[in-house]
Amino acid sequence: MDAPDRPTPADYQNAAQLRAAVRAFLHRGEQAARHAGLTPQRQLLLLMIKGAPDGRERATVTELAERMQLAQNSVTELVARAEAIGLIEREGSATDGRVVHLRLTAEGERRLAATVRELRADRDHLVAVVSALHAAP
Repeated sequence: MDAPDRPTPADYQNAAQLRAAVRAFLHRGEQAARHAGLTPQRQLLLLMIKGAPDGRERATVTELAERMQLAQNSVTELVARAEAIGLIEREGSATDGRVVHLRLTAEGERRLAATVRELRADRDHLVAVVSALHAAP
């Protein structure tokens, strides 16, 4: 490795600070999920549906697998369990009979909202850490 490519002590410190902040956020997210009666994976599933990038507040299994970085069969099992306990529901596409969209039920909405509220300050802190690291020389 050439000297110009070698990471500096500040590079290591910044990387460590970022990893610590992300890990703390993830840990708090796991706690918030449990406080709302969710597993961390179910909380993530609900969040990925409700927070769909196009604002539709719904998603397909394929979209979820991509966003969650999980195999499609794993997402299918997660969806089946969440549906069985009344957190999500399926709705067929109006334009394509092969497509099924997933949407949160009122109970899913209630539990997800509790986690999002609980993590508001934690999200703000993580954004501040990332912003400070991005601004650092």
